Amino acid sequence: MFRTRLRASFAHISQALREPEAFALRWHHEGAPYDWSVFLALSLTAILGTTTYGMIMGLLGGTREMLLASVRCTAAAGIAWSLPLPALYVLNSLAGSRLRASTTFLAALVTTSWGGLAMIASIPVAWFFSVALPTHGGVILLIHLAVFAAVGVAMIDVFCRVLAALEPNRGKTPGWWLLLVGAIGGELFYAFGLFQFSALGDVLSRVHQFFV
Repeated sequence: MFRTRLRASFAHISQALREPEAFALRWHHEGAPYDWSVFLALSLTAILGTTTYGMIMGLLGGTREMLLASVRCTAAAGIAWSLPLPALYVLNSLAGSRLRASTTFLAALVTTSWGGLAMIASIPVAWFFSVALPTHGGVILLIHLAVFAAVGVAMIDVFCRVLAALEPNRGKTPGWWLLLVGAIGGELFYAFGLFQFSALGDVLSRVHQFFV
């Protein structure tokens, strides 16, 4: 019994990451076909992505800073996704959406899990530049910003595709919610000290010297 449930959970998780639209549609049409362990695994995937990438962001500060950065990155990402979620459901419902709260939550969870995997895949790039250019904080910051931007665009695409599959008549309109997520996330990353924009001053001065 346990092995059967475990195999089914892995199959569902694999589908959620490979075919997020089909995964969400099945939940929407069949009620609640997935075990709680599937939700837990998807949540852990998102947490693993932000935690491991956060460690790379604190790499140059030593072990303590790596651990703190991993916690800050996960906390900032979690808060940024959690705070606007109730507003998304309420405003969508007022705009005519017929999605259940659990379906909206599932769409967001699948998107964050996919984003977690994308962040894990970006670790080699961030690690390489952190090790190769340890004294160029501005360049490293630009690399991190580029990674977050690329992952964000990919997550927007996944989330919008899932919502469009769930309610074709409404299309990708609810994707506006991710703009709020990005704004809150950027503010939290800055407030938690993960984005040190002062480091860009050195990059700008070098660029200025090059052209002058």
